[in-house]
Parts: sequence; C-alpha cells; structure tokens
Amino acid sequence: MQIIVDNREQTPLDFTPYPCTVQAGTLDVGDYSLKNLEHLVAVERKSIPDLVACVTRERVRFERELARARGLELFAVVIEGSLEDVRGHNYRSQTKPHAVLQSLTAWTIRYGVTWIWAGSPAGAAYFTYWTLEKYGTEAQKRLRAIVTAFDGSQVIPTTKTPENAV
Repeated sequence: MQIIVDNREQTPLDFTPYPCTVQAGTLDVGDYSLKNLEHLVAVERKSIPDLVACVTRERVRFERELARARGLELFAVVIEGSLEDVRGHNYRSQTKPHAVLQSLTAWTIRYGVTWIWAGSPAGAAYFTYWTLEKYGTEAQKRLRAIVTAFDGSQVIPTTKTPENAV
C-alpha cells in the first residue's frame, strides 16, 4: 500500500510501524490518501487547537475543504486528541466546547464527515493507516465483483442500436 502525504503537511504522521510506503504529493483534499485513489478517499489530520481554529477563525476555509471532500467516497478527520479534551475545554480558545461539538455534528450531517478521536499522533497514524487500508481492501473487492460480473467476455454497449434498444 502506498500512502500519499500532502506536501503541505508540516509534520507527517509516522507510518514506520505499518507495511506501507509513503510518498509526498499534492492532494486537493485532506492530508493523506492512497496512490491513484486520491479522487476517492482522503484523511484530514487535526490537533485539538487546529480543530478549534477550524470552527472559529478558519471556518470559511475549512468548510470549503469539506465541500470539496463531499465528492469523495470517504472523507475522515482524524483528531489527535479526545472528545474529553474538547468537552473539558482543554484548549486555549474561548470558544465553548458545545460550539465546537455542535459544529462537528452539523458538518457530519451537511458534509458526511467521519470524525475519529484518535487521542494522540500515534493513534492518528494508526487510524489513518487502517482507514486507508480498509478502504483500499473494500475498493479491491468491489472491483473484483465488477470484473467477475462481466468476466471480460461481455461488452457494455455505449449507444443504443436496434439490437440492444429497450
């Protein structure tokens, strides 16, 4: 498996414990994806301070990213902290925990975002790797099912002709 790390990611996650290779690249959405599947899956990484900033001063920019991500089959945000960090107001901003969590709830509904509370950078690497790995495995299964269904011998007509018109 080859993970693409956005070249703007300042401190990339450490994937050395996992059987993958890592390559820098430019991603339109997110910080991590799979090589050749960047248009289908992405994972965004956030620390708690980053997450709070996305709810406040960087909200417009972040919502634009969420809107772009809506076209992906899977978009997840891996948070290097816990829900309790937010609920306990363990960050410097004056933004109330309820406001942060309500924004995440609204974005889940509006944009279909999956939020993963990973607890730490190591947890973020774990969930990022396994989210991408599971997505890739499921994508391979879907592709195999399509190939099996047509087993290479059937051709899907691209235009209607008298022979195949309904």
